[in-house]
Amino acid sequence: MSRFTGGRKFLSLPTLFASFFGAAMIASAFAYFNYKFSKYNFIDFESNVFYTKNDIFTPTENEYVVIIFSSNMQDFKTLEKYYNGRKILAIDLYQRRFKSSEKIIYVSSGMNTLLKFIQRFNIYELPSVFLIDKVKDSNYKQDNAVKIL
Repeated sequence: MSRFTGGRKFLSLPTLFASFFGAAMIASAFAYFNYKFSKYNFIDFESNVFYTKNDIFTPTENEYVVIIFSSNMQDFKTLEKYYNGRKILAIDLYQRRFKSSEKIIYVSSGMNTLLKFIQRFNIYELPSVFLIDKVKDSNYKQDNAVKIL
């Protein structure tokens, strides 16, 4: 007896629901990961100018630990303990310009740039930390959620 002429139907109702359920699962997984990816933000150091003690900051590393702090509020001399092999990019909201070291690059900027930076990365408390990775040239992408230290 042929598969198409009698007996069991070729396309049964459970098979139809299973394929629909599988497609829905794939679509929802894609939407979830697309949403998670879009939660993290980008920063372009060409259009957002930060200053070190003596010069304009130009990123040279592929990845940084970004610490946002206020030298008026916190003991900024303890930031080096967060060094984990990635250079620390320490952004001082009090706008002091300290001398950088081998592990820490202290930067600051104008108030408009700092406000845009804080808003873009949704920073609500200080000190905060997150990772950034190089995407292309001077464009970096946030690598994890912002954490409060």
